[in-house]
Amino acid sequence: MEIVRRHVQGRVLEALEDTRVVVVQGARQVGKTTLVRAVLGERRGRLVTLDDPTTLRGARADPVGFLSQEADGLLAIDEVQRAPELILALKLLVDRDPRPGRFLLTGSADLVRLPAAEDSLAGRAERIELLGFSQGEMVGHQERFIDRLFAKDRFLSHSSDLTRHDLLQRAVVGSYPEALARRSPRRRNAWLDNYLDLIVERDAPDVVDSRRLSDLPLVLRLLAARNSEELNTTDLSGQSGIPATSLTRLLGLLEILYLVQRIPAWSTNLSKRVVSRPKAAILDSGLAARLINVTAEAVAPGMSGNLAGHLLEGFVAGELRRQLGWSRERVRISHYRDRTGAEVDFILETDDGRVAGIEVKASATVTASDTRWLGGLAERLGPRFVGGLVLYSGGVPVPFGERVTAVPLDVLWTA
Repeated sequence: MEIVRRHVQGRVLEALEDTRVVVVQGARQVGKTTLVRAVLGERRGRLVTLDDPTTLRGARADPVGFLSQEADGLLAIDEVQRAPELILALKLLVDRDPRPGRFLLTGSADLVRLPAAEDSLAGRAERIELLGFSQGEMVGHQERFIDRLFAKDRFLSHSSDLTRHDLLQRAVVGSYPEALARRSPRRRNAWLDNYLDLIVERDAPDVVDSRRLSDLPLVLRLLAARNSEELNTTDLSGQSGIPATSLTRLLGLLEILYLVQRIPAWSTNLSKRVVSRPKAAILDSGLAARLINVTAEAVAPGMSGNLAGHLLEGFVAGELRRQLGWSRERVRISHYRDRTGAEVDFILETDDGRVAGIEVKASATVTASDTRWLGGLAERLGPRFVGGLVLYSGGVPVPFGERVTAVPLDVLWTA
């Protein structure tokens, strides 16, 4: 399989220049090791992996000695969450010798949320997320969609030849490199099934000790069936039979393992009637489709209710999160809904309070009613609102007023 250059590689190299510990973290099998090898091609260093049983035993037996094996260069440690003992030893060593660029770690879990690392890495490490391939990475184009959106680009020159089916096919295939390398749906599904088994049997026990880990596939399937919907743990608990406290822990674990992302409700004083529940989306849309056995053909118009819209919304959520890894604008992503029925799929807000809104529609046509909540947001926020987009499966941009535009959905990765 051809090596794909990852857009966050430059950020990793930049962080190694001034940070003692750099952590590349993301789900299993998204290409972390390949990225580290690319980085080591530009900096002298050594890579060791804790997936090797002998190496893992050595790391656990003598953490300080293990970390001292590359005293004058960069030591890269793959799957560091498998040996939590290393985290405290890391704190000791980098406090003694604060030179930047000594350690590059990878982990198939959010290390800062693990008890062993929460305090030890604070102020000493920079975390960089690596998710599956972005659509732009697959074709060698670094997306600037977020930066252009906040530069008030309305994308009026963008057109597309992609159909609704083409977009859904991209969503169903997903972003895992190994799954993408398999040409037939049958072989891709076999990989995804084995992948899920590996997570439950190997990665989850490394992160948490729980007797309910066997319930993870069930929870994932229930979330996939409500992909990108508001998270109602009471309903999920009743449907699954899993006690609410256990379910909350499992949901947190799925986030730590980079399988699920929680999209918080937008905190705003626009209305006291704002709904505060977050949305939950499977981070890889291909895995979401497999979990509920959905194909692009199965979500053709008239066959699936809202399923196509939810699948595309989850797909867009994943693409936006990937682009946060290299966009110049620092952006928080949330959603908005109030009890009057007003809702916007994605609210993007910068540190200085500028806001953009995005709606996702599976249909190939957009009407004024599809833009009314974005228009209302623009009126209420005034100059803080930089623009609103309806991403849809049509082929041409359509302006609705001064600050809202319907744009073909693939503007996400062609901009």
